[in-house]
Amino acid sequence: MAETVIRETQAQAESAGGQGAADPPADKSRVFIVDDHAMFREGLRQLIEYDTRLTVCGDAPDAATALEGVLRTNPDVVIVDITLADSSGLDLVKGLRNEHEDLPILVVSMHEESLYAERALRSGAMGYVMKNEPAKTVTAAIHSVLRGEMYLSRKMASSVISKFMRGETEKPMSPLETLSDGELEVFRMLGQGKGTRQIAQDLGVSIPTIQSFRNRIKVKLQLKTAPELVLHAINWVQSEPAK
Repeated sequence: MAETVIRETQAQAESAGGQGAADPPADKSRVFIVDDHAMFREGLRQLIEYDTRLTVCGDAPDAATALEGVLRTNPDVVIVDITLADSSGLDLVKGLRNEHEDLPILVVSMHEESLYAERALRSGAMGYVMKNEPAKTVTAAIHSVLRGEMYLSRKMASSVISKFMRGETEKPMSPLETLSDGELEVFRMLGQGKGTRQIAQDLGVSIPTIQSFRNRIKVKLQLKTAPELVLHAINWVQSEPAK
């Protein structure tokens, strides 16, 4: 994805007659990037810097560094990935929203929007973009949330509106949608091959807490055994797009 972003931004700059090298206006919007992949952060930085209305004021690979960096740099918008080294991006979105009530947050992630977009919005994000979208879609999303507008793909926006029109009593479309944000994060980490102890350490909670999460996930997904749960999680993680 990072290589694709870099190639697309270079092509955009060439077709625009060197627009990326033009003198920037004084009122550039400041963007802070949070992603645990250095290559993607660099690709996204290049994409943003080719837009003369935007500039990157900082970046971070994890939630703790991000919270400190946002406080220090005072950005106009923050871009957050769902999967971070030390926590869920959704938890970071909630933390940012608590500390900076009016700060626009855009989630840019590899994870399927049908499962994560609504969760991101409920956490406090103003938009959601898949990482396999064209570079121009990412910049369009950034400008939308900077204007105070929500940004979703046309398909996802239609789905959200339809659910709203039908009311909140509608049943989830898939069993995974019944999982809470915390349960879904534990399920994802199980699918990455992590054991209970490692997950507890990564999330900063106790082993009994993770065991409780695992039990609730089994009930909601109608799985009977621990091996069945792990296999189901691995199959789901492997079916997701490559990051």
